[in-house]
Amino acid sequence: MQTARGTTLTGARWRPPLLLAIGVGVFGYAVDQLTKLLAIENLTPGRPVEIIGSVLQLSLFRNPGAAFSMGTNSTVALSIFAIVALLGCLAFGLPRVRSMPQGLALGLLLAGIGGNLHDRLLREPSPLRGHVIDFLQLKYFAIFNVADICITSAAVLFVLLSFRQPAQADAGIASQRGDMGAGERL
Repeated sequence: MQTARGTTLTGARWRPPLLLAIGVGVFGYAVDQLTKLLAIENLTPGRPVEIIGSVLQLSLFRNPGAAFSMGTNSTVALSIFAIVALLGCLAFGLPRVRSMPQGLALGLLLAGIGGNLHDRLLREPSPLRGHVIDFLQLKYFAIFNVADICITSAAVLFVLLSFRQPAQADAGIASQRGDMGAGERL
């Protein structure tokens, strides 16, 4: 469908927040996969490499579960959940992105879900059962990857965005569309 401002697949215009979401999603996914490839090629499981003393280490771990290795016997369910979440973000989230912060948050979420879903679908031992590559380890905390950082950052940003006043959000949407602000309506 062709519109006055651009072409879209869903009828929504190609506007800066939407482009930001897509760009951040693709870039974050690429960084996640590149860093996982480097970790696989350069790290040996059980032999951590200190980056900042023992506080931050690089340590290769293949995780069949979710955060903190929870759900290690639920890899298929986690894979299906990730597929549904990614499709939901694409189908319902992207068309509703109205601000640059929303675009950034959604892009980070897409990158994180996509990066870990890639591992679950395409890595050993089999599709839907693939283990996620984790390699960043914080002392006394967890071992994680770039996709996890993206998901966590998106969650924090969505929470911060939820504290915005509704009138501010409405005014931002209206100004992007060229409408009158929420307080200027008759």
